[in-house]
Amino acid sequence: MEEADSVIASDLTLLECDRSIIRASAQSKIREEPANQLRMVLADVTRHWRLLPISRDIVSRARQPFPGEPVRSLDAIHLASVLLAATSLPDVALLSLDHRVRTAGARLGLRVIPG
Repeated sequence: MEEADSVIASDLTLLECDRSIIRASAQSKIREEPANQLRMVLADVTRHWRLLPISRDIVSRARQPFPGEPVRSLDAIHLASVLLAATSLPDVALLSLDHRVRTAGARLGLRVIPG
C-alpha cells in the first residue's frame, strides 16, 4: 500500500465511521469497551486529516450524474469531495474498496487505490 503525505476526507467519512461503531454497539456486535477503543483509534488516526465540509459546491456536484451510474447519494458526496480536492491537489488519489465508487472514480480520471 502506498504511503500518503496527507489525507483529505469528507466530514461524511467520520460520520460514517462513528455511525458504524454506534450501530455495531446497538446491535450487540461489539461491547462498549471495544467500541470506545475504536472511537479512540479513529480520533488518533484522523487527528492530522484535512476534513472537507459538505459544502454547497460539493452538494451541487453530487446532485449531478457520475460515470458508471447508479451512484448512491453518500458515495456521490465522497466523489464530489475528491473532485474538489483534485482541483488544488492534482496528485490526489481516491481510496475506496467499493466497486461502484472505484469505477466512477476511474472514469472521472482519478487515480484509484488500492490498485
